[in-house]
Amino acid sequence: MAATIAVEAPARAARPWYKVLYVQVLIAIVLGALVGWLWPAFATNDWIKALGDGFIKLIKMVIAPIIFCTVVSGISHIQDAKKVGRIGVKALVYFEVVSTFALVIGLLVGNIAKPGAGFGGAMADASKVAGFAKQAEAQKSVDFFLHIIPDTVVGAFAQGEILQVLLFSILFGFALMGLGERAHTIRSFIDDAAHAVFGVISIVMRAAPIGAFGAMAYTIGKFGTGAILNLVGLIATFYVTAALFVLVVLGIIAKIVGFSIFKFLAYIKDELLIVLGTSSSESALPSLMEKLERLGCSKSVVGLVVPTGYSFNLDGTNIYMTLATLFIAQALGFDLTMGQQITILLVAMLTSKGASGITGAGFITLAATLAVVDPRLVPGMAIVLGIDKFMSECRALTNLCGNGVACVVVSWWEGELDRDKLHANLNKQIDPADMETALTTN
Repeated sequence: MAATIAVEAPARAARPWYKVLYVQVLIAIVLGALVGWLWPAFATNDWIKALGDGFIKLIKMVIAPIIFCTVVSGISHIQDAKKVGRIGVKALVYFEVVSTFALVIGLLVGNIAKPGAGFGGAMADASKVAGFAKQAEAQKSVDFFLHIIPDTVVGAFAQGEILQVLLFSILFGFALMGLGERAHTIRSFIDDAAHAVFGVISIVMRAAPIGAFGAMAYTIGKFGTGAILNLVGLIATFYVTAALFVLVVLGIIAKIVGFSIFKFLAYIKDELLIVLGTSSSESALPSLMEKLERLGCSKSVVGLVVPTGYSFNLDGTNIYMTLATLFIAQALGFDLTMGQQITILLVAMLTSKGASGITGAGFITLAATLAVVDPRLVPGMAIVLGIDKFMSECRALTNLCGNGVACVVVSWWEGELDRDKLHANLNKQIDPADMETALTTN
């Protein structure tokens, strides 16, 4: 067998603290809250409000191309799963089942805890968009489904109609999958286009501190310091929900497979710290894959399940989208019907795909979900913009845990899990240095 050599990335010089986006956003949030508290008249100025609104418009600008590229790329590459037969099918089935659990848990907690209830100034905001109410009520179910079909593909992108973009993306992805190798060139082009659009997002995210400052200052200045309690309540509710999902749902799954979720979390603690510092679970992808191989998962399963999971198994993002959507609806005074909440589940299952690799992508998928459920909810994104950094941390951590557990489960399901290695590593019976020596000499 050819030698496997672990290649370490070259160390980079640490950036000055004031150039780190994480620090900039935190400072902007604190300054925005102080300005809103001390000078509410200034904080509610149209130009201050425009800082947050402008950032949201920049995010909305790239929603359609991001959804198109990620959905088409994800579906058209499913042919890779066919090469390994049952592994790909089992992985996708597991992803969808567990993702549905995450979405439902987010909805249940949002309906029970109601973190957005009583948000100051809610009715004032709702009244501004009351003109849309009659139009929404007049739309029949048949009109809704017909509206999913765009008059033209270009029109769907130009008008930012998310469901129409989703429909075309799904059809286009399956068409490319059917073409097989003949579609290699266009698949590569779409993959490259996705990287380019994510590059645009990385540029846009540099304006996040400005948007966070404007959104937080306006929120506190208009709604008062009481709004902070609701926002802190949303953060706390999300973190508790995510923790319950990891410890209970993933814990039960791990117990069925035959390992402890607590020992597993301790095993990947280094990767969790990497994610905590970057807010993106993709930053820990290479080392996570290496550790899962050490843990006893087969190389073929690790190579398929982990990368695929970064598009199809985003448990933290799913919890966030359902919980944040209900929070915004409650904060703006809208009572979502059961049909609308079911729509959240269906739409979020699609819009969450491909949201793991870039900081702030969860905020983009939230915008897409809100736009489909009820366009009147989209302005409410400004309420959660200031705290999205805190939410991004938890999303990425939960996504990483979910994908790690998924790989072990699929290996076990396929009968390719080395239990001796699993227990030896989780029980810390193997020295990591010795394991690396073994990997490099096999």
